[in-house]
Amino acid sequence: MATTPATTAAKSDTPPPRSILRDTAFLRLWAGTTASGLATWALPFVLGLAVLHRDLGAAGLGLVLAARTAGFLAAVAVGGVLADRHSRRAVVLWSALAAATAAPLLAAGLGGSLALMTAAAALAGAGQGACRPAFQALTAETVDPERRQQANAAMTMAVRGSTLAGPALTALLAAFLDVRTLLLGIGLLWLVAALVPGKGAAIAADPDAAPDPTATPDPDAEPAPRAGFRAEFLEGIREARRHPWFLAGLAALVAVIALGYSATSVALPLISRDRYGTQWVLAAAMTAYTVGALAGALVIARWRPRSQGWAAFAGLAAYGVAPLSLMLPVHPLVVVAAYAVAGIGIELFNVPWFTATQREVAPDKLARVSSLDFLVSYGLAPVGLALIAPAIDAFGVTPVLGACAAACFLVPAAAALTPSARHFARTAPAPAPAKTD
Repeated sequence: MATTPATTAAKSDTPPPRSILRDTAFLRLWAGTTASGLATWALPFVLGLAVLHRDLGAAGLGLVLAARTAGFLAAVAVGGVLADRHSRRAVVLWSALAAATAAPLLAAGLGGSLALMTAAAALAGAGQGACRPAFQALTAETVDPERRQQANAAMTMAVRGSTLAGPALTALLAAFLDVRTLLLGIGLLWLVAALVPGKGAAIAADPDAAPDPTATPDPDAEPAPRAGFRAEFLEGIREARRHPWFLAGLAALVAVIALGYSATSVALPLISRDRYGTQWVLAAAMTAYTVGALAGALVIARWRPRSQGWAAFAGLAAYGVAPLSLMLPVHPLVVVAAYAVAGIGIELFNVPWFTATQREVAPDKLARVSSLDFLVSYGLAPVGLALIAPAIDAFGVTPVLGACAAACFLVPAAAALTPSARHFARTAPAPAPAKTD
């Protein structure tokens, strides 16, 4: 008598995705991005050492840093268009080489020509700004969709780690090297950023990503003539407007950066000095923020919440605990803990935000949309810093901190109500298939 064999669960022929840390192409990209992040962070710190050594005045430092910011803002939009128009790898190469060229010019002008230093700082900022959207788009070309969240988490961990260890390392090097040599070292970091990353490979689109309704390719059609720069930039804006979750996220970022982050940057040193009578609270809170961000990146590298967008906006809103803790006469450890929570939350937002942008935005417009992200976030931060101090003088520190904390809580909550914000996608992801016996 024949018997029916017991059914067994079907085995998937697809191997599990390889760890991102074993991918040579990604590791090269990671090394280049990390080098650019270290160079970006190190420049204002090294220029601050120049002020201590009396090679640069305080007013000169402000002018040089302002020129760097202006160069960044002017180039980030241009870099986004160029990275969508040409090879992303080429844009990274030439923009990083421009920033590397600025380092010896800064060293040459130190103590002699403030005009040369100002022009060099603008060039450094332009190189930094042009390569940022290109690096974002190159990540999408290098890493397959299943591993991009892990890749973005690894990127942000490198940035936060350098922020944590950088001051001690730079102070150690400053004991043996002069400021000019340190500036040349920044140029070497930019050379690493220019030369180490490899060329991105063509990665298949995410099957869950929403299709571009404007894309109607015709294989027999002649290639359309290239539009002008302004038209292509406006095309990037139109692409961003197709994603309501992206616009809502930008609004939430503006509220947190221009109000929350700016308020805490101005108020924390004052409260550390006046309320607690020590600079220890300032140093401990900033360190806790970075450590919290590292922890948040570790968590989000593996955590896949079902409602990704809502979880990300909740993380962004968590920054509100930082200004809230500064309002109240609490123990200093409460302030330190609040900054750690804020750091965790900011990466619970950042990593899914970058990953969703790489997934949802049309690949040929990704760099332009990323440039809008950087342009809005970085562009409005100086405005917030400029307005917070006068507001504190006019209304007092507690009302200003209260208003900023409320904005940090309420604006991300309102953004989470936007259609498509729940999943950071125009369409909800398909449910996982049910298991069968």
